[in-house]
Amino acid sequence: MSDNLINLVKIIRDRKNGDKDKSYTSLLLSGGLSKCMDKMEEEFGELKEALNDNSNIVHEAADTIYHLLVTLEVADIKFEDVL
Repeated sequence: MSDNLINLVKIIRDRKNGDKDKSYTSLLLSGGLSKCMDKMEEEFGELKEALNDNSNIVHEAADTIYHLLVTLEVADIKFEDVL
């Protein structure tokens, strides 16, 4: 399971200098820490709603994890250190 997260982190890192017109991840990363934190906060709010409504929880959890990883990357915090 953690291999999937490590692979996702590698993809995020690969897209760090990518074309922001072709990659949502590149666009997020180019927006800097503030933009990434705002998006992570938005996604966490959607996860909270999903948990309260008992609907769409898996999708919202996945979005939250993805946006957390992007935010860690833009903040130059290595996921390996978190693990």
